[in-house]
Amino acid sequence: MDSILTIGEVVKRSGVAASALRFYEEKGLIGSVRAEPTGEVGRKRSPGHRRYHRAVLRRIAFIVFAQKIGLSLDDIAAELAKLPPDRAPTGKDWARISSAWSARIDERIAELQRLKRGLGECIGCGCLTLEKCHLVNRGDRAAAAGPGPRFWLGDRPKR
Repeated sequence: MDSILTIGEVVKRSGVAASALRFYEEKGLIGSVRAEPTGEVGRKRSPGHRRYHRAVLRRIAFIVFAQKIGLSLDDIAAELAKLPPDRAPTGKDWARISSAWSARIDERIAELQRLKRGLGECIGCGCLTLEKCHLVNRGDRAAAAGPGPRFWLGDRPKR
């Protein structure tokens, strides 16, 4: 049987603030259990006394990692729903849900490289004029390409 951890123990072990743990629980990403004075463990928790199965540490690590690669909380919840809630996931469990992440990480890397090039072109070029800058957008001509910072997203300004 998994050992039961207090919220303080989970905070110390995971490096995630107690407020974040409560938020994750509110969003259904993790679950707590109730520890009875008899030592029995139930599904619902007593107010203010959160206890967690040790397996929650892996779920928290998953959440932190998923956020770092750009997954939204909704995406994270959908992925966590594929994992067992009360036991540590196996290597096979992790492989199944992380296999689709490779393309997403590649997209994120490409986006960051595009942003880095843009910074180098804009700030590093030394032109000091908006006449030559890729970010210039006279007359809002980028609006035709769609919402958002079109040039940063990869659209090129029309000359």
